[in-house]
Amino acid sequence: MTAPLTPHDPPSNEPEPGAGPTEPALLPVDEAERRAETRAELRQAAVVAAAVAVSGVLLGLLWAWLAPKVPLISDGKAVYLKNSEGEQAIGADGTFALLALGFGVLSGAVVFWLRRRGGVPLVVGLAAGSFLASLIAWRLGMWLGPASDVVAAARAAGRGVVFDAPLKLAAKGTLLAWPLAAMAVHLVLTALFGPRDPDPVPDWTPSGEPDVPA
Repeated sequence: MTAPLTPHDPPSNEPEPGAGPTEPALLPVDEAERRAETRAELRQAAVVAAAVAVSGVLLGLLWAWLAPKVPLISDGKAVYLKNSEGEQAIGADGTFALLALGFGVLSGAVVFWLRRRGGVPLVVGLAAGSFLASLIAWRLGMWLGPASDVVAAARAAGRGVVFDAPLKLAAKGTLLAWPLAAMAVHLVLTALFGPRDPDPVPDWTPSGEPDVPA
């Protein structure tokens, strides 16, 4: 006769000695809440882009007012520069660039101050609005400046009378001064004063030994 078989011990649900604590299961992300946050960020980005673009009107007014004028003169047959060695044309580009840099610094700082927790859509809205503001300022300044029809202006002024050349932006790269300055200022302020994620708590005891459950 053989000895009766004894049943195996049932598996224990208790953790084995030396095993670390079990991590809680991650909860699924609420898709509806996620989409609502995305829509809110997109609305904020659209508002920022529109507000920054509208401020381009002020840049255009200042450029038309502060940019140096290029004097022209006509002899009845052709139109010439009154001073061939003048730097007024370069001054117009420099004035636009300096004003655009100032507006870029200001807009980047204001957007960071008002929307410190803005995400990527906010930054894209700031960049797009800044570039659109530069375009508005460029076209508005040209429209508010001297007449673009040089021949008609020369005839109206008369022979030997000095008149102003149309306001132009020769260096089109200055249109990027505003968005570049706005992005740089916003990036620096975010790195210095932006919200940061909390540091993870280390799983170590104060003595420096790993926290092993008994």
